[in-house]
Amino acid sequence: MSKLIEYSLSELVSKLQSQEITSRELTEAYIDEIESRNEDLNVFLTTTFDRAREMADASDSRIKAGQALSDLDGIPISLKDVVCTKGITTTAASNILKNFTPPYNATVWDKLESAGCVLLGKVNTDEFTMGGSTESSAFGVTKNPIDPTCVPGGSSGGSAASVAAHFCAGSIGTDTGGSIRQPASFCGVSGLKVSYGRVSRWGCMPMASSLDTVGPIAKTPEDCARMLQIIAGKDPKDSTTPEQAVPDYLKNLGDSISGMTFGIPKEYFTDGINPEVVSIIDSTKAIIENLGGKVVDISLPHTKYAISAYYIIAPSEISANMSRYDGIRFGHLGTEKESLEEIYSSTREEGLGDEVKRRILIGTYALSAGYYDAYYRKAQKVRTLIKQDFDNAFEKVDAILCPAAPTPAFKIGKNDGDPLLAYLEDAFTIPASLAGICGISFPVGFSKDKLPIGPQILCPAYTEERALQIGNQIYNAVHNP
Repeated sequence: MSKLIEYSLSELVSKLQSQEITSRELTEAYIDEIESRNEDLNVFLTTTFDRAREMADASDSRIKAGQALSDLDGIPISLKDVVCTKGITTTAASNILKNFTPPYNATVWDKLESAGCVLLGKVNTDEFTMGGSTESSAFGVTKNPIDPTCVPGGSSGGSAASVAAHFCAGSIGTDTGGSIRQPASFCGVSGLKVSYGRVSRWGCMPMASSLDTVGPIAKTPEDCARMLQIIAGKDPKDSTTPEQAVPDYLKNLGDSISGMTFGIPKEYFTDGINPEVVSIIDSTKAIIENLGGKVVDISLPHTKYAISAYYIIAPSEISANMSRYDGIRFGHLGTEKESLEEIYSSTREEGLGDEVKRRILIGTYALSAGYYDAYYRKAQKVRTLIKQDFDNAFEKVDAILCPAAPTPAFKIGKNDGDPLLAYLEDAFTIPASLAGICGISFPVGFSKDKLPIGPQILCPAYTEERALQIGNQIYNAVHNP
């Protein structure tokens, strides 16, 4: 294995800009590693190596001429396979879209391509991002590079695994209920869940439109900051992106967190939490105090209702978003074609997996006549209470420290046949998603089985610079003392 691929994205930026290495050299090193190990790990669904080489050569020419497009010019990345890419297959890890080639780019990839990033390919996900392990992918589970008997988390499991396996310098994932933070913790990398609307969702296949966010996964919080600098901001194509200035996310990374107050919510330490996860939170608390921060206990009283509210709101929005997959406009066409109803039925029966069908049925029921007020409207009221819990907490603390997941990465197949167990894996990430705030997970320690465990730092909406600063300081205290 080439030593080049072990460097962080930020270290590679320095080496590329000083012309110590070339983008082509770096790209070939990643390609070699992907070709050597991807068959075993099942991370990439589509590779774009020829295009990557062309992009790398173009980057090298610009850098040599002193005309780099950005700090990320020449940096090889991967994209979760729900990010549309013009002329490149985008499947959402579903049979219904296995041959779909978009005629346009998602805004997030437009921005990264314009910054000179090199695309190595598209990586695996739970089907249409519905899951927390990549086990619902129509193309097989991705294996955790740290322990291939375990899942990498999900739904951005392919993104986290691509970074952990040294297949790329950074990746773009999506987080609806924890799908960046949980796989980052499972794979021992850093993942940033941005505030709702901070990054454009245009061109990314939706799951639940009022919850979906797009964000970076990379080795370190600093790496995530560099990626966010490129992708954040207003997009005329996405009305949920506000007219809000994009700060310099690198500016405060080196600032001390001394004097900051951190809250630990008692509701996150339930009977089901693994003691080793609690131990990592205790270790992180000690690091914060060592760095001059103050840690206090807080309460987020409506946390216990978060999973119930989420699994009404998300499936309801899923049922609406999935209605476009009818076998007529694009994607797989069912074999039964005698009537319109048969086309719809056979298309979805043949093209969609069990988890997607389950969520469509739940959502359709919750939105149906006579049940909308009892379920969807009530869940939205609970969502408001959860947001108010966070608003009240942030009047007293600068950030919240809590687990990213109740356990380290679990064995492949552990939750087979029991969707409720799988849903409970999201217990600590869902509340922040319902509130629309930002959060970051990054590696701090390991379980006795050598599986990574990362804490989660949550901050108010549109204070990503604070989350990144805190994450960077704690990360460096652990990894660069």
